[in-house]
Amino acid sequence: MPELSRRRAIGAAAALAAAAGTQAVAAPAATAAGHRPGAPGSFDEVYKGRRIQGRPAAGGHHQHHGGGYAVLIDGVELHVMQNADGSWISVVSHYDPVPTPRAAARAAVDELQGARLLPFPAN
Repeated sequence: MPELSRRRAIGAAAALAAAAGTQAVAAPAATAAGHRPGAPGSFDEVYKGRRIQGRPAAGGHHQHHGGGYAVLIDGVELHVMQNADGSWISVVSHYDPVPTPRAAARAAVDELQGARLLPFPAN
Protein backbone atom coordinates (compact mmCIF):
# COMPACT_ATOMS: atom_id res chain seq x y z
CA MET A 1 0.00 0.00 0.00
CA PRO A 2 1.49 3.38 -0.96
CA GLU A 3 2.27 5.74 1.87
CA LEU A 4 0.12 8.84 2.24
CA SER A 5 2.12 11.92 1.37
CA ARG A 6 1.40 15.44 2.55
CA ARG A 7 0.52 16.43 -1.02
CA ARG A 8 -2.05 13.61 -1.33
CA ALA A 9 -3.55 14.44 2.08
CA ILE A 10 -3.96 18.10 1.13
CA GLY A 11 -5.47 17.12 -2.21
CA ALA A 12 -7.97 14.82 -0.50
CA ALA A 13 -8.87 17.52 2.03
CA ALA A 14 -9.41 20.03 -0.79
CA ALA A 15 -11.69 17.60 -2.63
CA LEU A 16 -13.74 17.02 0.52
CA ALA A 17 -13.99 20.75 1.16
CA ALA A 18 -15.17 21.35 -2.41
CA ALA A 19 -17.82 18.63 -2.06
CA ALA A 20 -19.00 20.08 1.26
CA GLY A 21 -19.14 23.56 -0.29
CA THR A 22 -21.39 22.28 -3.05
CA GLN A 23 -23.81 20.86 -0.50
CA ALA A 24 -23.69 24.05 1.58
CA VAL A 25 -24.76 26.11 -1.44
CA ALA A 26 -27.86 23.97 -1.88
CA ALA A 27 -28.78 24.04 1.83
CA PRO A 28 -29.86 27.73 2.13
CA ALA A 29 -32.73 27.15 -0.30
CA ALA A 30 -34.17 24.58 2.08
CA THR A 31 -33.70 26.79 5.14
CA ALA A 32 -34.91 30.02 3.55
CA ALA A 33 -38.48 29.30 4.61
CA GLY A 34 -37.33 28.26 8.09
CA HIS A 35 -37.85 24.55 7.40
CA ARG A 36 -35.22 21.93 6.81
CA PRO A 37 -35.77 18.33 5.85
CA GLY A 38 -35.54 16.25 9.02
CA ALA A 39 -35.71 19.35 11.26
CA PRO A 40 -37.56 18.86 14.56
CA GLY A 41 -41.15 20.03 14.71
CA SER A 42 -42.72 22.41 17.19
CA PHE A 43 -43.70 21.46 20.72
CA ASP A 44 -45.51 23.16 23.59
CA GLU A 45 -46.00 21.27 26.84
CA VAL A 46 -45.81 21.49 30.61
CA TYR A 47 -42.94 19.42 32.00
CA LYS A 48 -42.57 19.17 35.78
CA GLY A 49 -44.65 22.32 36.20
CA ARG A 50 -42.61 24.35 33.68
CA ARG A 51 -43.88 25.39 30.25
CA ILE A 52 -41.42 24.33 27.58
CA GLN A 53 -41.80 25.35 23.95
CA GLY A 54 -39.81 24.78 20.81
CA ARG A 55 -40.24 25.87 17.21
CA PRO A 56 -38.28 26.47 14.04
CA ALA A 57 -36.85 30.00 14.05
CA ALA A 58 -36.06 31.96 10.92
CA GLY A 59 -32.84 33.98 10.78
CA GLY A 60 -30.98 35.84 13.50
CA HIS A 61 -28.94 34.28 16.29
CA HIS A 62 -30.88 31.00 16.12
CA GLN A 63 -29.87 30.35 12.53
CA HIS A 64 -26.16 30.33 13.43
CA HIS A 65 -26.03 28.36 16.68
CA GLY A 66 -29.40 26.72 17.20
CA GLY A 67 -29.74 25.22 13.76
CA GLY A 68 -32.72 27.50 13.11
CA TYR A 69 -34.55 26.36 16.24
CA ALA A 70 -35.76 28.28 19.32
CA VAL A 71 -36.49 26.75 22.74
CA LEU A 72 -38.22 28.57 25.62
CA ILE A 73 -38.69 27.66 29.28
CA ASP A 74 -41.45 29.70 30.92
CA GLY A 75 -41.06 32.25 28.11
CA VAL A 76 -37.29 32.68 28.56
CA GLU A 77 -35.06 31.57 25.71
CA LEU A 78 -32.92 28.51 26.38
CA HIS A 79 -29.81 28.78 24.24
CA VAL A 80 -29.55 25.50 22.30
CA MET A 81 -27.08 24.28 19.75
CA GLN A 82 -27.11 21.33 17.38
CA ASN A 83 -23.89 19.32 17.23
CA ALA A 84 -22.40 17.94 14.03
CA ASP A 85 -23.67 14.45 14.91
CA GLY A 86 -27.26 15.73 15.13
CA SER A 87 -27.45 15.74 18.92
CA TRP A 88 -28.48 18.86 20.85
CA ILE A 89 -27.00 20.67 23.85
CA SER A 90 -28.07 23.71 25.83
CA VAL A 91 -26.32 26.33 27.90
CA VAL A 92 -27.71 24.59 31.01
CA SER A 93 -26.67 21.03 30.12
CA HIS A 94 -23.75 21.71 27.81
CA TYR A 95 -21.89 18.46 28.42
CA ASP A 96 -24.88 16.15 28.16
CA PRO A 97 -25.98 15.86 24.51
CA VAL A 98 -29.55 14.72 23.86
CA PRO A 99 -31.34 13.63 20.65
CA THR A 100 -33.88 16.47 20.29
CA PRO A 101 -34.51 20.09 21.33
CA ARG A 102 -37.47 18.83 23.44
CA ALA A 103 -35.07 16.54 25.32
CA ALA A 104 -32.69 19.51 25.78
CA ALA A 105 -35.53 21.56 27.29
CA ARG A 106 -36.49 18.72 29.61
CA ALA A 107 -32.86 18.19 30.67
CA ALA A 108 -32.56 21.90 31.42
CA VAL A 109 -35.71 21.80 33.59
CA ASP A 110 -34.26 18.82 35.46
CA GLU A 111 -30.94 20.61 35.95
CA LEU A 112 -32.57 23.87 37.08
CA GLN A 113 -34.37 22.03 39.90
CA GLY A 114 -37.03 24.74 40.17
CA ALA A 115 -34.69 27.72 39.68
CA ARG A 116 -35.59 30.37 37.11
CA LEU A 117 -33.84 30.31 33.76
CA LEU A 118 -32.02 33.63 33.32
CA PRO A 119 -31.68 35.17 29.87
CA PHE A 120 -28.42 34.26 28.14
CA PRO A 121 -26.68 37.42 26.89
CA ALA A 122 -26.11 37.45 23.13
CA ASN A 123 -22.60 38.41 22.10
